[in-house]
Amino acid sequence: HLVESGGGLVQSGGDLRLSCVISGRTDDTTTMAWFRQSPGKERAFVAAIKWGTGTAVYADSSISGRFSISKNIAGDTVYLQMNVLRPEDTAVYYCAARFGGYGLSRSKDTYPYWGQGTQVTVSS
Repeated sequence: HLVESGGGLVQSGGDLRLSCVISGRTDDTTTMAWFRQSPGKERAFVAAIKWGTGTAVYADSSISGRFSISKNIAGDTVYLQMNVLRPEDTAVYYCAARFGGYGLSRSKDTYPYWGQGTQVTVSS
């Protein structure tokens, strides 16, 4: 069970931090990811983090230069810090989880568990 929070309306150039609380067991093989979906577009990968190593991967340099994925010490919450937001970042943001496996998947089809989504709107 995943529950996101932290979305909202922000002006271009502003910051937001999304949170996703995970209910249930996590371990070193857990991978948590953030995806986003704009109207009329496919759900797209944003970032992922491996629980055990803390290794992170981002969609592209535009994302990695402004967004940061992290987790808390307790291992039950994943964050997405989003800085210098742009209107094109407007989307519903979803957190996703997978357990087991190696590496950091960017494919939404490999994540069986999803949150309900939180809306992020960036005004110009």
